[in-house]
Amino acid sequence: MLKRIAVLGYGLLGYALFLASFVYAVGFIGNLWVPVTLDGPVDVPLGQALITNALLLGLFAVQHSTMARPAFKRWWTRYVPRPIERSTYVLISSVLLIVLFAFWEPMGGRVWSVSAPLAQGVIYALYGLGWGLVLVSSFQINHFDLFGLRQVWLYFRGRPYTQLPFKTPWLYRHVRHPLYVGWFLAFWATPTMSLAHLLFALLTSAYILIAIRLEERDLVAFHPEYRSYRERVPMLIPQPGRRVVDGLAWNRGE
Repeated sequence: MLKRIAVLGYGLLGYALFLASFVYAVGFIGNLWVPVTLDGPVDVPLGQALITNALLLGLFAVQHSTMARPAFKRWWTRYVPRPIERSTYVLISSVLLIVLFAFWEPMGGRVWSVSAPLAQGVIYALYGLGWGLVLVSSFQINHFDLFGLRQVWLYFRGRPYTQLPFKTPWLYRHVRHPLYVGWFLAFWATPTMSLAHLLFALLTSAYILIAIRLEERDLVAFHPEYRSYRERVPMLIPQPGRRVVDGLAWNRGE
């Protein structure tokens, strides 16, 4: 019983760290509320800041994508118990996000700036919509499985883990990756685009596009029906009037 409690506690710790880093990210990217943001005071030369920030983003991207691949999971679970595999992934991802927040170097400069109050309001609304889409999309594909809580809870209850059925709830009937649509909005919707913010948005967007290709390759291998779903539903941009698919969804690996 102590082992089950420890596993559950570990999963809760990983989820708590994810929540903390998620909330901080809202302020960090939006330059709101938190002490360290994308666009704080410039302390180092531009070249040094560029290299530091690119390395921080690259470290997170490599970990986040590599640990989600099936081949890595098969190797990883030889050493990490399966019930905490997902929680460990979430925990490490959250720690690397915190490292990024702590060591990020503002770069100054201004690519664009919107000063009209109405336009700023629209942009901040899109920013909030992006974060809302991320959360809603995660709950539509089982938020608690995605972040490891379902796995540790089933272990705590003494029940085997079962894969989630393949289906498409509301948002997933219109685009295959509404969660990533949310990230794009969160990364790009800003009234003031600095050099640091532009670097962040460009590199994270490139990572997302690469991750989609890797993720969809895994999904086709794991769920043959995903191939038909991919042919019928657009990737990121909804197409009004296009027939949507009923009855499909999946347990995502990212």
